Amino acid sequence: MKISITALALVLLPTSLQGFVPSPNAQTFVKSSTNVAKTISIEGSRGGRQSTQLSMGVKTAIVKAADKVGLPPVATAAIAAAAVGTAGVKFVLDRPSRTYGEGTVAKEYDSWTQDGILEYYWGEHIHLGYYNDEEMEAGYKKKDFIEAKYDFVDEMMKLGGIDLAADSGAKVLDVGCGVGGTSRHIAKKLGPNADVTGITLSPNQVKRATELAEEQGVKNAKFTVMNALEMEFPDNTFDIVWACESGEHMPDKEAYINEMMRVLKPGGKFVMATWCQRDDREVPFSKKDERDLRFLYEEWTHPYFISIEKYAELIDATGMMNKVTTADWVDETIASWRHSVWVGVYDPRGWIFKPTKYLKCVRDAYCLERMHRAFKRGLMQYGMFAATKKTD
Repeated sequence: MKISITALALVLLPTSLQGFVPSPNAQTFVKSSTNVAKTISIEGSRGGRQSTQLSMGVKTAIVKAADKVGLPPVATAAIAAAAVGTAGVKFVLDRPSRTYGEGTVAKEYDSWTQDGILEYYWGEHIHLGYYNDEEMEAGYKKKDFIEAKYDFVDEMMKLGGIDLAADSGAKVLDVGCGVGGTSRHIAKKLGPNADVTGITLSPNQVKRATELAEEQGVKNAKFTVMNALEMEFPDNTFDIVWACESGEHMPDKEAYINEMMRVLKPGGKFVMATWCQRDDREVPFSKKDERDLRFLYEEWTHPYFISIEKYAELIDATGMMNKVTTADWVDETIASWRHSVWVGVYDPRGWIFKPTKYLKCVRDAYCLERMHRAFKRGLMQYGMFAATKKTD
């Protein structure tokens, strides 16, 4: 099915109708239509029906609902057409298009870097932003979206106990560095005696990160293509190991943790941020939870997520680290999902002149909303971790 850019409006529609109060007849009609939509969503996610069958079912259900409340034929036809279009779009968007496989992470990040859309809106930092209580009360859209990302890095440095004076000569490893925004920010803050290395699977990200470092005159930050699960560094190389939103893409979480602990010097500081799913050992996932997680895995090339508790257990199991501090920063970061969509609506110049990317933009906007809802209802958590390596 071919989707135009107008589908973006359908993605944003549910968050745009706050405050609308329908009449009693309309309320009855909406309730009936909502039940139809739920059925469409479930069947679409299962892949059990063709889109033409879904369209016929929607039309029939809406006509029956309209007859009950006495809507005129013209209104019924208009609503049915809109509902069929929405159902068709949702049917397509609910089927993930970028499942994880060998080479997919590098491929996707190469593509995102090359098309420039992500950098246009997210700047140099490909991670969520930080919003304090006052900013949330004032309205997250009043905060600069890119500034929120710098604030996140600063808050993560505080969590990790990174001190601008004490760590001014530190060797730092940024695991999953993206286009190097965090690496350069840390290099600038710690000063010229610090040495920051960023690693990523994406050659395009390394190229762009290096270009930006040269443009900004950041000589103490360098970047290289390297697999975080098989790092080429000797044991005990770095004073600080930093990992921000890279664990999501790791197919072996245990190897990911073990490698970072291995290259950290005794007494060194480790700090990590990563998306986590809730711990299901006490309350198992429902079928809806499993469907939602499968979509989040497969739309943005993630092999799987694990819980905050499981990550802490993996860190402890290395036997190398002192007690790990954990936190869930869902409240501080959740605004990022919808904020990311809205900056694209407010300023469409980043994508409007790239028609070959329209469908990808729509899919990303839809996935951002799905992420927001998963974090909002507690299916997903924003895991934060900090620990130091034992010296004995």
